Amino acid sequence: MLEVEFSLLSASRVGPESGLELQAEFEAHGETLKRAVEAIRERAGDPKAMLGWIRLPEDTEGARRVRRFQEARPWVRDLVVLGIGGSALGAKALAHALTPQNPPARLYFVDNVEPAPIARLLGELDPATTLVVAISKSGKTAETMAAFLIFRDWLERHLGQHATDHLVAVTDPQNGPLRTYAASEGLASFDIPPDVGGRFSVFSAVGLLPLAFAGVQLEDLLMGARRANAKGLEAAAKSALALYLLYRYRQKPIHVLMPYSTRMALIPAWFVQLHAESLGKAYDRRGSRVHVGPTPLPALGATDQHSLLQLLQEGPFDKVVTFVRLRHHDHDLEIPGAPGLSPLRFLFGKRLGALLDAEATATPLALAKAGRPSLTIWIDRVDEASLGELLQFFMWQTAIFGELLGINAFDQPGVELAKRYTYALMGHEGYEELRGEIDEA
Repeated sequence: MLEVEFSLLSASRVGPESGLELQAEFEAHGETLKRAVEAIRERAGDPKAMLGWIRLPEDTEGARRVRRFQEARPWVRDLVVLGIGGSALGAKALAHALTPQNPPARLYFVDNVEPAPIARLLGELDPATTLVVAISKSGKTAETMAAFLIFRDWLERHLGQHATDHLVAVTDPQNGPLRTYAASEGLASFDIPPDVGGRFSVFSAVGLLPLAFAGVQLEDLLMGARRANAKGLEAAAKSALALYLLYRYRQKPIHVLMPYSTRMALIPAWFVQLHAESLGKAYDRRGSRVHVGPTPLPALGATDQHSLLQLLQEGPFDKVVTFVRLRHHDHDLEIPGAPGLSPLRFLFGKRLGALLDAEATATPLALAKAGRPSLTIWIDRVDEASLGELLQFFMWQTAIFGELLGINAFDQPGVELAKRYTYALMGHEGYEELRGEIDEA
């Protein structure tokens, strides 16, 4: 079960600034935190509040439908996911962490439109054993739909009328060009709930469909997420408050996520989008200009002890680090001795897991010695239940953090102008008036 260790947030520090007096701060802001959580709960029934992610772990029938779809297609050897941002990052991170040695299918994520990698992938795949899943809630995401047109044409050229059997749409249940096309062509399709935003959608078909083909145990994944809903809310709320206080009152605008597991290496990228799009806002809920939001930064232990740690340890006092650690290693290796390497005898007979644990203990202690705050999230192991709980924990943390900031954590107006400029540059009829602005720039 997930637990959060807060002790090193209030560690004594070297330097002119006093450390965070954690318990006193928590007590002083206890009512504020309670109101923030209650506000989220009160809005949960409003479809416009975009809080449908809270109930996704309860949708076991949706998971069963995904599993039945996967089991009915044993011919699929390669699954290509066309999606970007929240339509890809969650499934990509979990697939990297959880895919068993011999999965039902290999997963490929086309989450960028650089031509060379896509051309290479098309040259390597067998269309007869490939399933292509296009994921776009609006059905008009330029990158995703451009890739969809390319893969659709590739399948038609090789498979003719059977191409539609190799295409799946995951999109809004009623609206958008991808939904219309899927209906007219008879494509298999899955819904993205209208009250679930992309970066909060990993426990919908957005994540579950690719993960089913990767051999991930969907039931255990959702069970872990339900555990976060039922038992992890207090820890998520306290961690959100701690990060908020450090951001607001201790000038810690950079939040680093550093799991100590190579299998979890892609989870920080998902976390970066979750925090950046949710918390970076120009206006609060009342329409006042605020320009708030911490900057999330990905890291990996122990790899980044030999790169980023130097900055964390001796750079500006503007960062807080969240570590993720494992209570159990599923596999371990003994470090053998070797004649002629006696200076390394302190390693002889020890285990790699013990070395990783030592590094994961040493790093936050070293940061605390330098007056750098951190907190540690403990999970049992890298498995479906633990990671389901962890991701749902982070979604709660983000929602509560946004409530404390007084902003809407579930929109992303800042990305829209770049989209409109892109459409104008590509000749979209509805955006011709923007060409003047682009030419002036």
